[in-house]
Amino acid sequence: MGDSHQPPRLSVHRALGGGFVADSLLWKNWTGGATLLAGATALWFVFERAGYNVLSFAANVLLLLFAILFLWAKSASLLNRPLPPLPDLKVSEESVVEIADVMQEWVNYTLSIACDITVGRNLKLFLQVSLGLWLISYIGSLFNFITLVYIGVILSLTVPLLYDKYQEIIDEKWCRAHKAIQVLLMRIDNSVLKKIPLASNKKKKTQ
Repeated sequence: MGDSHQPPRLSVHRALGGGFVADSLLWKNWTGGATLLAGATALWFVFERAGYNVLSFAANVLLLLFAILFLWAKSASLLNRPLPPLPDLKVSEESVVEIADVMQEWVNYTLSIACDITVGRNLKLFLQVSLGLWLISYIGSLFNFITLVYIGVILSLTVPLLYDKYQEIIDEKWCRAHKAIQVLLMRIDNSVLKKIPLASNKKKKTQ
């Protein structure tokens, strides 16, 4: 009977959007996952170990690409061969609108949090945001940007897979940790609120 009260199992594949990306992150498509891992590892080695600069690397890659396309087109015209198959090199209006909608959603969400902290004086939310930003700052001080991106790729190829396999255990542990954090934040919130009237009373007495 205890199993009947458990929440339904979340489809990680559907939560990741399905398709090629979800198959690659969950290693259902071994070719996509291995390609992403190998590409990220190669880029990390080039930038972090070989000491390559991002700007010079991008310029050299584009230079090599344009040189190959130019020579291919020249040889195709001389040898009566087909031109290189290039895709439609344009950004569609639909893609721009989708990106703008996503950015608008994130900006509005950030502004709503800022409004809730400043106008609503939500101390619990302020503590959560402060802790999250401090953790990001601390982690950023330990690694450079390229290493952080590489770690993000590694986590994206491992965390969804582990969560998909051990979802029930992780959800149980996460619920316990979430409750403990909520209790701690409530205690901090109450302790701070208890000190505020005392401080105001002292000011009145001194006046």
